Amino acid sequence: MRIVPDDLTAPAVRDLIAEHLDEMYATSPAESVHAMPLAALESPDVTVWSAWDGDEVLGCGALKHLEDAHGEIKSMRTHRAARGQGVGAAILATILAEASARGYRRVSLETGSQDHFAPARRLYARHGFEECPPFADYTEDPNSVFMTRQLTPEAPEAPHDR
Repeated sequence: MRIVPDDLTAPAVRDLIAEHLDEMYATSPAESVHAMPLAALESPDVTVWSAWDGDEVLGCGALKHLEDAHGEIKSMRTHRAARGQGVGAAILATILAEASARGYRRVSLETGSQDHFAPARRLYARHGFEECPPFADYTEDPNSVFMTRQLTPEAPEAPHDR
């Protein structure tokens, strides 16, 4: 599996994001859907990654800049055929590494409270996320679970002796 920054031009990635949005609207009330449409993912404050096996897209995920020390995970999606293979964990690790490299002290996310979202909540909990109050522009919502994780930014590399 290779994980790469994505410019959102590949039809397979666009289809995966459309599938993600469709599923969010099918499983949550419209007012509780916080998934980003494609146009919002193309914003300069959002970085998207996709995971691939050859020509097959396995999943995607994004990091949205909220403020100097805080980012938000968005659009985490694993293709149905690739679920249970560690794709989500690999994309999440990539996002967390980038967030740390940017100097973020915290990364947060919103996911659903329904049983449908239990696997996502377990994934995030396994990677150190804990439930928290709403952040950024979110408000309390019985259909949402807010989670956050504190980060330790990467120390700058020391110059090598020559």
